[in-house]
Amino acid sequence: MKGNSMKRLVIVIIALSLMAGMAIGAASSKKPKCPLEAKGKAACCPMDKCIVPKEKTVLWNGKDFSGWKLYITDKDKDPKDTYSIKDGVIQVAGLPGGYMRTEADYCNYLLHVEWRWPGSGGNSGVLTHMSGPDKMYPKSFECQLASGHAGDIWLIGSGEKLNPLIGIKTAEHAAGGPRVDGRRIKKLHDSSEKPLGQWNTYEVICKDDWMLIFANGVLQNVATGMSDRCGKICLQSEGTPIEFRNVYIEQLK
Repeated sequence: MKGNSMKRLVIVIIALSLMAGMAIGAASSKKPKCPLEAKGKAACCPMDKCIVPKEKTVLWNGKDFSGWKLYITDKDKDPKDTYSIKDGVIQVAGLPGGYMRTEADYCNYLLHVEWRWPGSGGNSGVLTHMSGPDKMYPKSFECQLASGHAGDIWLIGSGEKLNPLIGIKTAEHAAGGPRVDGRRIKKLHDSSEKPLGQWNTYEVICKDDWMLIFANGVLQNVATGMSDRCGKICLQSEGTPIEFRNVYIEQLK
């Protein structure tokens, strides 16, 4: 088995072990449903319509933006001036703010994303389980990429304003404690990021109502009891130039 495949297998085994050891409530054999469905309301991402990868699935093909929607807040500007491609790398200008998102919804996957700061560090993020209308901060769970804070989780609700939070939660955030600061759930360890200019790797595991974030192989955060279990995946433009490459998802075995 090749080194990378072995590493991912170990990550998945660790993740599943953590899930088993930290499980909240009794396990159910029924297919989980979105909370909105349980209340008889139209769900943004019905579980039976999301894609569960059965093998490695390349989300970004390294050549163009097929399968992605480019969104920026300034409607008078061309999104392609914010998102461009050079030598197999996505170059994000940082302004105007926005994100590139998958056109499809996904659930139960291991997401692999590599990023680096070409200049000074700054702010960006990877959004999981995004749903609802396109706007600067759409309903989602943000896996933070801000320099020095990769591994933090920020909750982004469905309201017109970021606070108060509406329609999104995790068990950890609801419980409070020293790691909870407003909408933010702080990472578990000191920064595991590489020096500016070097490539970093996120491995984000989403399984049912769980999410684990590994930054350069270090488990930096765990979310359980998540209100949303599926949705689109986004890469943010949030004020600072940033680059992405090797964006794909894999089956959880």
